[in-house]
Amino acid sequence: MNKFVGGTKGQRLLVGLIIVQGGCALFFVLEIILTILGARATPISWHIRELLEIGAAVGLILGTTLGLIALRAAMRQRAVAEESLRVVRSAFRDHVFEQFTHWGLTSAEADVALFTLKGLSVAEIAGLRETSEGTVKAQSNAIYRKAGVSSRAQLLSLFIEDMMDEGSDLSD
Repeated sequence: MNKFVGGTKGQRLLVGLIIVQGGCALFFVLEIILTILGARATPISWHIRELLEIGAAVGLILGTTLGLIALRAAMRQRAVAEESLRVVRSAFRDHVFEQFTHWGLTSAEADVALFTLKGLSVAEIAGLRETSEGTVKAQSNAIYRKAGVSSRAQLLSLFIEDMMDEGSDLSD
């Protein structure tokens, strides 16, 4: 995991970064408030004041830089995760259609099976396919018979079992 974003070490670094930036910002805000209210009890020399301001400014610049590094690392991690998800989706889709071919589903049955796996009702599938509910029910029964199951839940469970099977290509 990236040292700036992930894990405990990264979390501590980001918390430290927030504290440093907050302290530096607080320094500047308090400096202005004390000046406006005239509440400074003992004035500090301009050398010390300049050093404090330079330190606070450096702290803010450092915080901004590290924040940008952390943001870039998070964006890279997100891109990697999105690519991984894309690969898994593609592999799952390929697996689903390989099963449909293995079962000998017709094109219409494959459409119905896919909509069924997505959780659509018979009425919704009929509406999308512009066919009757009776036709969808008949196609569903043919799908269940060819897949060796007796219900939509069992059909779905075939694919869930494949995903959870440690020996399957989808678990890599």
